[in-house]
Amino acid sequence: MPVEPDKERKKKDDWLKIELFAPEELNDALTNFLTEIGAQGAFQESPEPPESGVCPVPPPRETLKAFLPCDVHLEQRLTALQIYLDSLAELFPVLEKPGFRTEVIRDPDWGETWKKYFKPLRVSRNLVIKPTWERFTPNGTDIVIEIDPGMAFGTGQHASTRMCLEAIEAILLDDRTFAKGHVLDVGTGTGILGIACAKLGAGRVLCVDDDEQATKIAQENIRINRVEDRVTVDSRAIAALTEPFSLIVANLTARILIELSPHLIRLVSPGGTLVISGIIEQNKPDIEVRFLGQSISLQRLITEQEWVCYVLRKEGSDQ
Repeated sequence: MPVEPDKERKKKDDWLKIELFAPEELNDALTNFLTEIGAQGAFQESPEPPESGVCPVPPPRETLKAFLPCDVHLEQRLTALQIYLDSLAELFPVLEKPGFRTEVIRDPDWGETWKKYFKPLRVSRNLVIKPTWERFTPNGTDIVIEIDPGMAFGTGQHASTRMCLEAIEAILLDDRTFAKGHVLDVGTGTGILGIACAKLGAGRVLCVDDDEQATKIAQENIRINRVEDRVTVDSRAIAALTEPFSLIVANLTARILIELSPHLIRLVSPGGTLVISGIIEQNKPDIEVRFLGQSISLQRLITEQEWVCYVLRKEGSDQ
């Protein structure tokens, strides 16, 4: 039986807005989890401070907002979110327990939402992430990456992305031989890490993502940054890749990194470097069991709040 046009339109246009109330220390972890379960446009918003009066008032808490599609997986996603909030409450008993409320909305304007909260951001000594609609005057050594995120993940505002950018900046600026190397960006999202690699001197970059919308957004950002000659986008699974890479960057989640670990290790060339992030402190033991040892050693560990980024090196020589 055909679906009535109005019902079909409603199914596509309805989204569930989630407002999360949590201690600031948990916001990054919650943002990452919301992205993992399929949220779009997650951002933090600070309410207007109340006018000063005779009695002092506590500072307003930030609200974390995100949008989930109203599809057949919605109930499962909300259940997963509640379980995750309960687990955070157990892990951090001294912090206020996080909670959330929901509201069904129609056809949110994603572009305008991002434009309101995404501003130029210096993420490392040389790298500046600039939204395409903002103005920015670079200094002499600034490398500017222009990003229009659309509905893809990766604007440089999240700690895991910033740490990856810090890591690849150090690697590529210190080792100019990467001009002849091949870089792989796994789960590219907006393409931000792959574009950064090209602008930092990498000769060839392959960005892969299994999300069709993300690959389209990445391709557009690659064009905006004029690195099409060095950066390509592919929707293939990394299990299908065979060519070794001098540098692999994977900013995902601990669960996905563990699932992909055999392929990530296999694809790093001898003497090559693997940068992995999207990992919170409590997942370090599981990550280290799967990645460290045998041919892989720890070269550098970058931390920011509860987030961790590993810079790993594969034994051998790529000469």
